[in-house]
Amino acid sequence: MSRLSLFNSPLLLGFDHFERALDRVSKISSDGYPPYNIEQLGENALRITLAVAGFAMGDLAITIEDNQLVVRGKQADDPQRVYLHRGIAARQFQRSFVLAEGIEVRGARLDNGLLHIDLVRPEVESRVRTIEIASGEIAGGEIASGEIAGDSQRPPSGARAETQERASSAVERIR
Repeated sequence: MSRLSLFNSPLLLGFDHFERALDRVSKISSDGYPPYNIEQLGENALRITLAVAGFAMGDLAITIEDNQLVVRGKQADDPQRVYLHRGIAARQFQRSFVLAEGIEVRGARLDNGLLHIDLVRPEVESRVRTIEIASGEIAGGEIASGEIAGDSQRPPSGARAETQERASSAVERIR
C-alpha cells in the first residue's frame, strides 16, 4: 500500500527530510505528562519549560537524537519508605520535541520543580551562488563535460568517472 506524500510535487526537490520529520511528529506520544510550556524569548530564542516536580537533577536526562530533543525522567522507589497513602506516583516519562534544522540547545537548568531548556536558532546568512553552465552532452544522467561550479575539488566517483571517460572518448571520436 503506497502512502500519499505531501511533498510529491516534482517542484519540491530534497524535501524528504521534512516528510520524515512529520512522520516523527505523528508518532510522538500524546500523553500529557509532564505538562510543558514553549516560550519565545526573542526572534531566534525559545525556552521549553517542563513541570517535573519531585524529580532531582540525577533523575532527568536530555538528549538530541536525529533532530529530536528527548527529555526522560525516571525516579527510583525508596524501599525504606512506608506509605500510608501514596497519591504522588513515582512515574517515569519521556517527552520528545522535533527540532527544526539548525536549532541548537543552549543549556538547561532545574529550578523549583521546573526544567527549563533554552534553544537558539543561529542567524543564517543568505547565500547567492552562481552556477556555471557548461557545454556538452548529458550521458547517463550526468553532465558529460564540464563541472558544476564549486564541485571541482571532489574526486569523481567510480560510476561518475567511468561516465566521464566514455563521454570524453565519444567526443574525441566525433572530432
